[in-house]
Amino acid sequence: MRTAAVLRDIYHRLLAHFGPQHWWPGGSPFEIMTGAILTQNTNWSNVAKAIANLKAAGLLAPAQLAALSAGELAEIIRPAGYHNLKAARLKNLLALIAEQGGVETLLAQPTAMLRELLLGVKGIGPETADSIVLYAAGRPVFVVDAYTHRILFRHGLISEDCDYFQMQELFMDHLEEDAALFNEYHALIVRVGKEFCKKSKPRCEGCPLSAAGEEDFLSQQAWHLQDDLI
Repeated sequence: MRTAAVLRDIYHRLLAHFGPQHWWPGGSPFEIMTGAILTQNTNWSNVAKAIANLKAAGLLAPAQLAALSAGELAEIIRPAGYHNLKAARLKNLLALIAEQGGVETLLAQPTAMLRELLLGVKGIGPETADSIVLYAAGRPVFVVDAYTHRILFRHGLISEDCDYFQMQELFMDHLEEDAALFNEYHALIVRVGKEFCKKSKPRCEGCPLSAAGEEDFLSQQAWHLQDDLI
């Protein structure tokens, strides 16, 4: 089984087990962009509370947020944690949006340029930038995160020092460029990471990637993916 087939097999096992995840939660591209920053180092339930605060105050729009001071914004998004830091990062994103002439104009930039612009914003790293590119702009860029690394490493599919861009290339070089596929795949990885491949103690029994009573199918194919990362 070659790398592309291994990756497709992982996807289909996860999809069959969990079903569609309907990501990303958000009623507008700007809400998705805001959520991508607020979700840094916290869980989505806290982000949802912060976004609910913004909606209740009628502030979930670039112009309204730009009119707030960083301190005022920080208090409103306090449930998301690291509220002062995230308020500053949102302000940085708002500056880019204004500089580009609005959310639609920014998101209409070619994919490589959009990603470069986002990465130029202080406080936006590859995962946040790619989340915006994929979920807000609908471009076929694969988002990887700590769950991706943990799952692939524990199954012997990557080395421990495999970095963000190597993991991203692994998926993008062997799967068709399809934003819907990348969207669903990332969401499913997060789901299995949260429910089974936990950070402290994995719960392997019942995991769709480690079926009871059979040898771990991923470990059987590990050499293919390792070879592609050399």
